Amino acid sequence: MGDDAATRPYIDLGEVPDTDATPSDSFTLGRRLRHFRGRAGLTLAQLAEATGTTAAQLSHIENGRREPRLSLLQAIARTLGVPAAALIADEPPPDRRAQLEIALEHAQRSPLYRELGAPVVRPGRTVPLPVLESLTALHGELARRAREAVATPEEARRATTELRLHTQRIDNHVPELEELAETAIRRAGYSGGAVTHRTVARMAESLGFAIIHTPDLPHSTRTVTDLANGRIYLPPASIPGGHGLRSLALQAMAHRLLGHGRPTSYAEFLRQRLEITYFAAAALVPRGAAVPFLEDAKARKDLAIEDFRDAFGITHQFAAQRFINLATSQLGIPIHFVWAADDGTLIRGWENDGIALPEDATGSIEGQVVCRYWAARQVFGQRDRTTEYHQYTDTPTGTYLEATQTGSGAGPGSEFSITVGVPFNQAKWFRGRETTVRTQSRCPDASCCRRPPSELAQRWADQAWPSAQVHAQVLRPLPSGSFPGVDDAEVYAFLERHAPR
Repeated sequence: MGDDAATRPYIDLGEVPDTDATPSDSFTLGRRLRHFRGRAGLTLAQLAEATGTTAAQLSHIENGRREPRLSLLQAIARTLGVPAAALIADEPPPDRRAQLEIALEHAQRSPLYRELGAPVVRPGRTVPLPVLESLTALHGELARRAREAVATPEEARRATTELRLHTQRIDNHVPELEELAETAIRRAGYSGGAVTHRTVARMAESLGFAIIHTPDLPHSTRTVTDLANGRIYLPPASIPGGHGLRSLALQAMAHRLLGHGRPTSYAEFLRQRLEITYFAAAALVPRGAAVPFLEDAKARKDLAIEDFRDAFGITHQFAAQRFINLATSQLGIPIHFVWAADDGTLIRGWENDGIALPEDATGSIEGQVVCRYWAARQVFGQRDRTTEYHQYTDTPTGTYLEATQTGSGAGPGSEFSITVGVPFNQAKWFRGRETTVRTQSRCPDASCCRRPPSELAQRWADQAWPSAQVHAQVLRPLPSGSFPGVDDAEVYAFLERHAPR
């Protein structure tokens, strides 16, 4: 990983607004200088006389308005009896007051505060500590509310769409993440086949973390990482929906390996989420092992997601999503992926083969309804779901071979289907190509499957009065905060409860 790898996004969507940027080094240096001067019991005049400068010059330095020459910095350090490095160290401020003063100065320099046109409060020694506490708390709440206001459903859908379109342009393949993941997992002892839990644990140990399984994780989290004590907390067993424990642990580690900071926008949160899931997939199914496996299956004209799944000990959903990372970039096969609920709602989709995924006027696809003639919905009418269901689907953009497998989560009505499809001219590489099942979809033409036949509409339009089911997610507010949807109070209480004594 290069020197800048920890600060640049691996999946780059352009500039991300940095509302939490680090305050200037000169201001932090100034507060350190003042802290050590106070500890030494020297006035500005006394320190100036001892270092051959003026009190005014030192005042400018302490207030972050001027940076000292190296010779002056060294003279100041000698006089105060501290190493010069202590004045410029990349560490937290030396005391609570300095921390608050730096935070307040930073907040008042932000565009959000400047837009108010309010006067600036100089955080000098005459400002009482409780006032600094109150002002920084108010600024923090102001910033939080601004972020929350931005995180509207429309903003979230826009960010999700931009991310999907970007991954489409790069064929959902990120070489830097592939290399980083494979290097990390092989250093932990991986040599082939399925990645074991022990290998993942060794990888965590190499990063200074211990993996701890606990039954009382905060309900709003999948994992919790204790940076202070080097612990990654995981649930005691795999949670529903296909997120295995190995993947969860790798995602937690990925935040550290990729140098992620606290997300400052919903778009950045989504990008980080995509990066860690990609990293986990590339570590659990390393490219160096996966590509030869897939190339061999392609040469035998026997590509199948179920075989890919079984070879690496992962879920069908995980296998399908990992397959689309490699299908185009490594095998030259354009592809589409559809994850749909049993009522036809599209949970997640992706394509670079030209199929027209259902979308709204903004280009968003999540929550749209999949055509009932696509394999993603036809599969629910099949009695035998132990193996993949195959069909050819004729659409306005061409004919596709689709392979679908069903699954279920926790609770009633939680069935879903996972579909991988390819254009007709690529079907020759896949198992199931001999199927005789064929359907025709005219969607997005409403007469295909969304509009009732005219004779039925005439008969029942004025006689039907169904009681609609209210979907709770429609009424639920969009998760907000630095880590959307996470209950901070619950997380901090959890960490306090489990911290070593």
